[in-house]
Amino acid sequence: MKRTFDAIVVGAGQAGPSLAVDLANAGWNVAMVERKLFGGTCVNTGCTPTKAMVASAHAAHLARRAGDFGIQAGQVTADLRAIKARKDSIVLKSRTGVESWLRGTKNCTVFTGTASFESPAVMRVGDDLLEAPHIFLNVGARPAFPGIAGADSVPFLTSTTILDLEQLPEHLVVIGAGYVGLEFAQMFRRFGSQVTVVDKNARLAPGEDEDASRTIREIFESENIQIRVGATCIHVEPSGEQVSAGLDCNEGAPHVVGSHLLMAVGRTPNTDDLNLAAAEIDVDEHGYIRVDDQLRTSVPGVFALGDCNGRGAFTHTSYNDYEIVAANLLKNENRRVSDRIPVHALFIDPPLAHVGMSEAEVRGRSKPALIGIRPMTKVSRAIEKGETFGFIKILVDAESHQILGATVFGTGGDEAIHCILTAMYARQPAPLLAHSVHIHPTVAELIPTVLENLKPLE
Repeated sequence: MKRTFDAIVVGAGQAGPSLAVDLANAGWNVAMVERKLFGGTCVNTGCTPTKAMVASAHAAHLARRAGDFGIQAGQVTADLRAIKARKDSIVLKSRTGVESWLRGTKNCTVFTGTASFESPAVMRVGDDLLEAPHIFLNVGARPAFPGIAGADSVPFLTSTTILDLEQLPEHLVVIGAGYVGLEFAQMFRRFGSQVTVVDKNARLAPGEDEDASRTIREIFESENIQIRVGATCIHVEPSGEQVSAGLDCNEGAPHVVGSHLLMAVGRTPNTDDLNLAAAEIDVDEHGYIRVDDQLRTSVPGVFALGDCNGRGAFTHTSYNDYEIVAANLLKNENRRVSDRIPVHALFIDPPLAHVGMSEAEVRGRSKPALIGIRPMTKVSRAIEKGETFGFIKILVDAESHQILGATVFGTGGDEAIHCILTAMYARQPAPLLAHSVHIHPTVAELIPTVLENLKPLE
C-alpha cells in the first residue's frame, strides 16, 4: 500500500524521535520507521547500558578499596547476572519511553521494519510504500571488524553481545584500545575477570594526547590490566576451548590466550541495506552518507543525521544534528555543523573529558600558545575522594587569549569540562574564566588556578 507523508524519519536513535515529534507538533504528517529497538545505540547498546554497568564496576572497585577509607567491607564479588538485570531494567524503561512517546504523538505514524529506497522520494517498509518530499536518515552504526585475520574461525564478542553475558569471563582479551575497548576492559577487570588489552598502536587511546595515554596506562596497570600495545600483526585462532590472539609485539609473549575475546576495532554505518543507489545518494569509501554543513545529502529533500553521516560519533553530536535540522526547517535559522565545538569523554574511571584542540593540534598551528597543567594530586577534591589519577590541562592562544582546548582527566572531569566549553562558545577570553569564583571544594575550582598560571607552550 502506498501512503503519502510530509516527512519520513528512518531510525529512532538520538536524532530521529525528537525530529519526528517536532515536525509532527508543527503540523507535518510524519512517518517514523524503526526496524528493531527504539532509542538506537545509545539507549540499547551504548551509553545507557554501558554506563549502568560502569556504575556497578565502580561500586565493586570502591568496595575493594573500602579499607583505604576506614571501612571494613569484606570480600567483594560481582554477580554478573544481577548486574545485567539492573542494566536491562534501565534500558527497557528508556526504550519503552521513546516508543510510547512516538506512538502517542499526534500526526506521527510509527512503522516497524527495514526501510529502503525505491526512488529519491519513496521508501519501502515491508508491504508499505511511503512517499514524502522530506526524508531524514538516522540509521546509526554497528561494530566493524576490519583487518583481523582469523576472526571467522573463533567465537568473539562485540560491544553489543558482551552486554548479554551472565557468566563472568575468566580471561577477557580485548582487541582495540579505543573508547569502547578501554571502558569494557576496566569494567570487566573490576568485575573480577583477568583482562588483557591488545592494540596495534604504540599507546592506549591513540587519538588522545600522549600524557593522557600515559595516565590511562598508569590507571590500568594499577588495576592489574595487562597491556599489549604495538601488536603489529594481530590475528586470532582457536586454542582448545579458548581463543588465542597473535600479537608479534616487540616485547612479551607472542600470543595471549583467553577464555573470551572482545572485538572493539571500530564501527561501520548502517547504510548498506538502504538501497541508496536507487535514490542516487552519495556515500564515502566507508559507507558514510556525505552531507553538507546543514546535513543535506546530495539529493534535495534527503538529510542524514547521527552516526551514519560520519560527522560525529557521539550521542551529543547526533542530538545536535537534530537541533540543527529542526531549527533550520521550522524556525528558518541558519545553524551549521561547523558551529559546534568538538567535545567528548572517555568513561573509564576516572573519566577523561576533552574539548577543542589537542596539544598536538595546537603545536601543529605554529603559532604562539600558552599552556597550564595541574595534576589531580594537587586538587583537594580528588585527594579527599582518594582519586588522584589525572590532570587538568588548558591551552590558550598567546595573542587573542582565546581558549583553544582543554583536557580534564580525573574525578568529576566529565562535568567540570563544561565551564570551559561554555566559555569557548561565548568566545570569552581566558582571563574571564581565570577571574571567576568557583565553589570549594570541587574539581572545577582549580580551572581558574590553571589559567592564572599559564606558561608558553615550548
